[in-house]
Amino acid sequence: MELHQLAVVLLLALCAHAQPADVMSRYKHFLNQHVFGNMNTGLCDSVIRTRKITAGITNNCKEINTFILATHEQVRAVCQEGGIPKGRNLYESTKPFAVVICRLRSGDRRPSCTYDGKRSTRTITVACDQQWPVHYEEDRLFVY
Repeated sequence: MELHQLAVVLLLALCAHAQPADVMSRYKHFLNQHVFGNMNTGLCDSVIRTRKITAGITNNCKEINTFILATHEQVRAVCQEGGIPKGRNLYESTKPFAVVICRLRSGDRRPSCTYDGKRSTRTITVACDQQWPVHYEEDRLFVY
């Protein structure tokens, strides 16, 4: 009986850290669009094209996209102990993140979608659902 109880406790512990099914697709979409630890300013065009990042449900070029240079665990922490509640389901990071902001070149449209990238350090605000980031809301320039 002790072994059975231990198995149940371990299973419950694993489930506590598991991602809720209804949040999984939104979380994966968020990661695809906004988290890339090895991103640099020269990769905007290729990463946005490879990851098929577009404006909403259209096939249009996205005007601006921000990539967070971190691991998914570091970003997820913003929805937990690493974030400050900002109302509704928004949390602002307590620590700054390096980001690459990719801006569509003026007047550029599909199929080319060429971007200019800029790196900076910012606090980020994300929308969280059951402690999982699901939407990139905004960022604020971090001044040392």
